[in-house]
Amino acid sequence: MAHGLVGGPAPACHDEYMKSFAIKVLVNGVALWVAAHLVQGIQLAGSHASTSSQFVTLLWVAVIFAVLNALIKPIMTVLSLPVIILTLGLFALIVNAAMLELTSWFAGQFNLAFHVDQFFWDAVIGSIIITIVSMVMRMVLPDD
Repeated sequence: MAHGLVGGPAPACHDEYMKSFAIKVLVNGVALWVAAHLVQGIQLAGSHASTSSQFVTLLWVAVIFAVLNALIKPIMTVLSLPVIILTLGLFALIVNAAMLELTSWFAGQFNLAFHVDQFFWDAVIGSIIITIVSMVMRMVLPDD
């Protein structure tokens, strides 16, 4: 049982939040892995790296992606809302691609082996794949 700061049990809402965040990181990790294998311009921990090194890199990149999607994506979506409405939602793909490109930049800052080569083709196609895989996984996994 988890304990709070005063020694009593931690509130249940913290457990639910952490479970939800862990599920989002898992979904992001699988989606990023699929995108890296399907899109040549997305590199994730080269083939020369050990399986454990690839897994750790994927885990950290998924955490970065989840944090950016939680903090920055809502701001970008609100700021680009008029364009998203004018394009009937298609501009949301560009916002998602920007999140993938930003994840690539942050991964580079932490010396993680994750890189997106080109914004338009690699990031946009990668974001489409990530969106599809995430949708499928969210149908399978619980929301709790």
